[in-house]
Amino acid sequence: MSDELISKKELLDLAGISYGQLYRWKRKDLIPEDWFIRKSTFTGQETFFPKEKILERIHKIQMMKENLSLDELANMFSPNISDLKLEKDELIKRNIVSDSVMKIYMEIDKGSNEFTFSRMLEVYVLEKLLQSGEINLEEGKMILQFLHDHAQLIKQNKCDLVITRKLGASSCLLLMNPETFYFDKGTKVVTDLSLLTCMEEIKAKLL
Repeated sequence: MSDELISKKELLDLAGISYGQLYRWKRKDLIPEDWFIRKSTFTGQETFFPKEKILERIHKIQMMKENLSLDELANMFSPNISDLKLEKDELIKRNIVSDSVMKIYMEIDKGSNEFTFSRMLEVYVLEKLLQSGEINLEEGKMILQFLHDHAQLIKQNKCDLVITRKLGASSCLLLMNPETFYFDKGTKVVTDLSLLTCMEEIKAKLL
C-alpha cells in the first residue's frame, strides 16, 4: 500500500515550479524531509517523492501563498498542535463538522462545548468517516475512544489511522511514518486516513 513515486524532474515539470522553489519550501518545512526519497537508478542517485502527497501539498502552497507568508504556511503545515480552543458552534460555522455529526459526537463524548485542537481532530475524523459511509456509528464510538486514548502520541508524530474489519469485527491501528504494511488474509482495510492531512485541512478552515 505504498505511494506511487514521482521523480524530481517529473515533479518540477508537472507542477510548473523551479528547483529553487522546491528546496526553499523544504527549508521552510512546507514539504516534509521524509518525502525526499533517494534511490539508485542507472544514471546514479535520484530523488523521488510520494506522487499524490507532494502534488496535493504543492497545489495547497500555490493556492495559499498569495495570502500567506511562507512562515505562516509553515505554521499551518506543522504537525504541532495549536493551543487554540473554539466553541462547538464555531466549528459548525467554519464547516469543520456538520450539525448532525456534532450532535452525535456530543452524545458520545459528553464533554464541554469548548474544543481543544485534539477534540477538533476527533470530531473532524468522525465527520469524514460517517459522511463517507465507510464506518457505522458503533465503529465511530470505537474510533473516538481510540483517538482520545492516543491524543498525546498523535500530537507528537505523523500518524495514519487505519481501520480494519475481519469476520465482522473492527479494529483501529495507528501507524507512524508507514510506507508499506500488510494484514493477514481475510482482513479488509476499511480506510487509511492521514491524521496530519486532517490537521492541515482543519487549519485551512480556521485561517
